[in-house]
Parts: sequence; C-alpha cells; structure tokens
Amino acid sequence: MVASQWVQISIYVPMSNAETVRNALADAGAGQLGNYRGASWSTTGVGRFTPLRGSNPTIGAEDVPADVPEHKIEVLAPREIARSVVEAAIAAHPYEEPAYYVTEVWMLEDL
Repeated sequence: MVASQWVQISIYVPMSNAETVRNALADAGAGQLGNYRGASWSTTGVGRFTPLRGSNPTIGAEDVPADVPEHKIEVLAPREIARSVVEAAIAAHPYEEPAYYVTEVWMLEDL
C-alpha cells in the first residue's frame, strides 16, 4: 500500500499564544488547500499537567498541578513538509515540551 501524501498536525497551545502558533504553521506551508492559505481548525479545552522537578514551566510551578485554557489547532499539510511544519510550530510555542501529534490523512488524490 502506498503512503498517504497528506498528514494532519494537531498541537495544543495556550489560548493567548494560539494566533502566533497558527501563523507559524501557515508560514511553514500547512493549511494550504487549493486557493486557500492558513486553513485550520481549533477546539477549546483545558490542558492539565504537573511540571516536574528540573522543568522550566512557562505556566505554573514545579510539583504544582496546572489547568490551562488551551486551543487544539489542527492543520493539513503535505507529508514532505510535515517535519518542518512541526519544527516551526514548536519554535513558536511558549511551552518547554509542547504536546502535538501527526496523523496520516487520506485525501481523494491518495485513493
């Protein structure tokens, strides 16, 4: 079976930094579909984490659980630029360890 030509990149980011990360994704080439640029989908939720000893948290303090209003931003990108798109998103992200994932997506052209 041939691999899909597309991936979906999802990343969780504090609401106050969402526009910066969304712009970084678009500038890296994600979300370009036909004659449209910067196409993305966002949902709102609460990120929960506890910074461990030795961490350098942007939000919260070591060993104290944190609840942060966040956006989950999702974009489509050609597989061949996925790494550079993720690297751009991480560079624009305020967290020391951003949570993200990449999922293979089948488009009509892949079938």
